Amino acid sequence: MSVREEKAGFVFTGKHMLGVLVLFFGTIISVNLVMAYYASSTWSGLVVQNTYVASQQFNAKASAIREMLASGIKGELEVSDQTIRYRLTLPENRPLAADKVTAHFKRPVGEHQDFVAELSALGDGVYGASHEVLAGEWIVELIAVKDGKTIMHEAPRIALANGRMILLDERHEHPGEGDRK
Repeated sequence: MSVREEKAGFVFTGKHMLGVLVLFFGTIISVNLVMAYYASSTWSGLVVQNTYVASQQFNAKASAIREMLASGIKGELEVSDQTIRYRLTLPENRPLAADKVTAHFKRPVGEHQDFVAELSALGDGVYGASHEVLAGEWIVELIAVKDGKTIMHEAPRIALANGRMILLDERHEHPGEGDRK
């Protein structure tokens, strides 16, 4: 007769395998659900409502921009943590009066901190408003209207750090580009 000896110790059973599978796939599913939540609760990625309509309007907008550039009108933006100032000038640094100037502050990603500031005339082509501007990067869409016609429309990208504005459009280097131009 043979005597069967059983070893004492751990034995991997079907219950253990079930636990491994539940933990493995549970982790993958949990990570996917968290990422799906973050993807749907942040920036939508929507730039225009209807791309077909936007493409049809492109040539008219490009023509209007060429006309504005040919006029020689220039805008100069200054932003601090509490004030917004915008100066409009004609060629030879002559001040330009506008009927209405608005500044649309937009975050590059996300909409929850965006705001619109109506700038008041301060004289000599300078327009301003008091409004808190949080630190970080902004795209500031500036629109000046005179006699019902847009005379200036620009959208500089700026950064605000320690109450000082840095115009990002004038930087010649961009992250990851090195010395390429």
